[in-house]
Amino acid sequence: MTQTVIEPATEQPLAEVATTSLAEFEQVVAAARSAQRHWWSLAPSERGAALAAVAAGIEAEAATLARLEARNVGMPIADARGAVAGAAATFRFYAAAPERLGGETIPVAGGVDMTFREPLGLVGVITPWNFPLTIAAWKIAPALAAGNAVVHKPATLTPMTALELQRIALEAGLPEGLLSVVVGSGAEIGRALIDHPEVGKVSLTGSTAVGVEVAERAARRIKRVSLELGGKSPSIVFADADLDRAAAGLAGGCFGNAGQDCCARSRVFVERSALEPFLERLERTVASLRVGDPLDEQTEMGPLISAGHRAGVAAYADGAPIAFQGRVPDGPGYWFPPTVLTPTEANDRVLQEEIFGPVVAVLPFADEAEAVAIANDSAYGLSGSIWTRDLGRALRVSRGIEAGNLSVNSNSSVRYWTPFGGFKSSGLGRELGPDAPYAFTETKNVFISTKE
Repeated sequence: MTQTVIEPATEQPLAEVATTSLAEFEQVVAAARSAQRHWWSLAPSERGAALAAVAAGIEAEAATLARLEARNVGMPIADARGAVAGAAATFRFYAAAPERLGGETIPVAGGVDMTFREPLGLVGVITPWNFPLTIAAWKIAPALAAGNAVVHKPATLTPMTALELQRIALEAGLPEGLLSVVVGSGAEIGRALIDHPEVGKVSLTGSTAVGVEVAERAARRIKRVSLELGGKSPSIVFADADLDRAAAGLAGGCFGNAGQDCCARSRVFVERSALEPFLERLERTVASLRVGDPLDEQTEMGPLISAGHRAGVAAYADGAPIAFQGRVPDGPGYWFPPTVLTPTEANDRVLQEEIFGPVVAVLPFADEAEAVAIANDSAYGLSGSIWTRDLGRALRVSRGIEAGNLSVNSNSSVRYWTPFGGFKSSGLGRELGPDAPYAFTETKNVFISTKE
């Protein structure tokens, strides 16, 4: 069977993609287990060289992959190029890991004690539709570096670059079946991947609701999970901040990828004395934002992913206090304008629920203590920003906010060489950084007696 992939900027078919049946899925798992045994038998340097070759393969096809990602997601082409470059860099970073995946020796009486990092065997990777290639690389590269095979289920809306990555990996020299992509619904193929007894771990990026189901199903088999889930990240702007920079930063911090980003700074808290000048600057940012064809080099924001998702985002703006909105193209495409809301209460649903669209809510605060309190008044704790020239305040607020990834005078959240993950309902575990491969291993302890 096949499914039709729709291009969100045109609402027209982009491709027909073969879906995976349950019988085919069983064959994929069997091939992956066989490939993993061969992969783990290779010298660490050979595995590292193969991952470096995947990075080179991505770079060799960067232009084609970026165009495909832009068309499938609706991501501006400049952002898509950055996403592809980031995926290649992630594979190159973890290409060094197989030769550095060491254990420890532990002082004991009567012998020698040592630990080994053993692969889990087969890892299931489930990724969302907002950054398909980027997030796939975050999970797949360290899992392979740790000696595992991977079965990857991309979102049904955006499978295109996942399929290309599978091909590039095979051409780069990875054993056939070591990285496999299965296309299908979460209800069928996703659950089969989570429930399969041969799958040692599931790594998911998705909504908190889906994360709860994954955790529940995995718990029935005492299966490991890592969960990168929803977010409602705050941006706290103090009166002494560079207001121009803080307001301009939201072009990417909230409206980047049309707000379809779990780290989007969709809650903006501004010190009361700076509220009006900040809103004036933010209005200029929104008015100048170029929304349009993802393949246009000048585009800064594209469409939403689907008609259904656009309807869900629009529901948050209906009847809400809209301060101002940007403009969108006429004609086909799942467009929604960049929108700024000004609710009056911290418990308003636009400040509590993840909208996952180009909608930001701005609320004033009185002092540092209130800023921290309203920032923490959320089920989520993924990311956030603090804007101030006061270094002491920046450190106090950073330590006070319940979130896994914070930036001062910046909206950046993710670097492949530093840990990434959330507090509270934003997830479980950490991805990226030098320790990421360890999350795909078991620790084995071996004691050797030296007694005669």
